[in-house]
Amino acid sequence: MTVPKIALVADSTCDIPEALVEQYGIAVIPTYVIWGEEQFRDRIDLQAPEFYRRLETDPVYPSSSHPTPGDFLALYQRLCDEGATDIVVLTVSSAMSGTCNAAQQASAGVSVPVHVIDSKGPTMSLGWQVLAAARAREAGGDVKAVIAAAEDARSRMVQLVYMESIEYLHKGGRIGNAVNLLGTLLKIKPVVYIDHHSGLVEVETAVRTRTRGIETLYKGFFKRLDTSKPLHVAVLHGDVPEEAEALAERIREEFHPQELLINITGPVLGINTGPRALALAGYTEA
Repeated sequence: MTVPKIALVADSTCDIPEALVEQYGIAVIPTYVIWGEEQFRDRIDLQAPEFYRRLETDPVYPSSSHPTPGDFLALYQRLCDEGATDIVVLTVSSAMSGTCNAAQQASAGVSVPVHVIDSKGPTMSLGWQVLAAARAREAGGDVKAVIAAAEDARSRMVQLVYMESIEYLHKGGRIGNAVNLLGTLLKIKPVVYIDHHSGLVEVETAVRTRTRGIETLYKGFFKRLDTSKPLHVAVLHGDVPEEAEALAERIREEFHPQELLINITGPVLGINTGPRALALAGYTEA
């Protein structure tokens, strides 16, 4: 496949379905999952379903690591060799990961302009921005138009996540021992949202049952969107495809989105949200 003059790069936390990655010629750089003495490249050496199965049985809890500047530099050089005159890189929120910084560090090593964009979000919050940029590129937009398309999508981006237990946030290093102990004792199931200005995770609420949590996720997501405008929505899941499809069907019937995607969340988000999590990410057109 011929690489367009504007090369588009995303890290693998974007969770874009593989068919769309191929369709739009997006270069995806893998993050790493560290499991004891083992290291895996996300979605290359370790696929998401395998990750979730192991997460529930392995006594060793995994961690994640962002791509190195050397990883980015190798990719940039390949894209330059393939004819890229500009490289646009979109990364997971810099408040959550060192990926954005690594991408910026590597940019000095190539002769073409590298434009690094902090998506201020994870998973399909990032993914939708990448797709907006890819579609602007496909429409013939120059590098400014490609970047503007991503930023415009981010300005109306919404993402909420429901997780089965607060313990996964603790294991992933996102909360302290005291909060984890209290949450575990109370059997709290958190619903969080992504602040796309700060790039941080904020608490929406905490509930006691899965049914209540999923309903809170659904209502909290759509109350933040102008549903009179064309909707792009992704349903993301921690290896619970049937529940994700049921949620998607409800969205189809109630809101008739212009675009509705379903995908399993990758290991990096899964480390912090655990198995059986559900998330909604999307935006409206202007």
